[in-house]
Amino acid sequence: MGSEERMELPEPSQAQLRADRALQRRPARKDTGLFLVEGRQAVREALRLPGVVKTLYVRWDAALANTDLVEQAEAAQVPVYALSEQNLATITDTVTPQGVVAVARQIDVGLDAVFTPTLPFEGEADHQSPKLAVVCAQVRDPGNAGTVIRCADAFGADVVILSCDSVELYNPKVVRASVGSIFHLPVVADVELSTAIDACRAAGMQVFATDGDAGYSLSELGDDLAKPTAWVMGNESWGLPTEHIELADRAVAVPIYGKAESLNLATAAAVCLYSSATAIRGGVPDRFGNPPS
Repeated sequence: MGSEERMELPEPSQAQLRADRALQRRPARKDTGLFLVEGRQAVREALRLPGVVKTLYVRWDAALANTDLVEQAEAAQVPVYALSEQNLATITDTVTPQGVVAVARQIDVGLDAVFTPTLPFEGEADHQSPKLAVVCAQVRDPGNAGTVIRCADAFGADVVILSCDSVELYNPKVVRASVGSIFHLPVVADVELSTAIDACRAAGMQVFATDGDAGYSLSELGDDLAKPTAWVMGNESWGLPTEHIELADRAVAVPIYGKAESLNLATAAAVCLYSSATAIRGGVPDRFGNPPS
């Protein structure tokens, strides 16, 4: 079957399009258990998880450029529909949509699934307790939340936890900013901060709270960086209040050597996660064969 014939795709009904368009709003996502995934990379990663993608939409003039995704969806028996540029724009909130959007089933994960050891199947390795986690405490900006998830994925974290009053995990901007990482590691949402910290500590993790005014610097942690660690990151505007810092084992500041007053939340998270990941991995080379610096 040639590419042109393969790209003879049906168009969705107006009722279906209207229902999926509503997923831009939180109430619809909550009622249906569905959310929108936009962009080639994110859609590709979603399609790799069996049963996650419900529907795939491609813009007519982008269909041939996304033949691989269409074939991947068809192989998984996921319905694929083509849309005009105008119709596709109604189910995205970007100025210049990438031409491919998926409707996916929510992939909720609870604390128990991440932190409770389970008996392995015969022949499998023993359950490994998490060694690196990041807890977002009242992080409201969707771009920051999504970028933290992406950083956690890049540096090999085992879990991301979004506390109560943080941005919704399935907000389209969070999903887009994660660039597919939301499908790579467990993300636990809507958890009381104290409950999240208790779970991390019960799993044998030390808990560090980031605070720009802390008297202890990341560069002073030394061998402690190699221990299982949960990093608690505060709100973009006000950071972590005193009562939240007191829940941690130690408050830690990221050292700033230049004239900048502070670091963006996601940047600070990346620095902390990289420092821990490098220490935890020791001399194990990265995927390119390079030893940690």
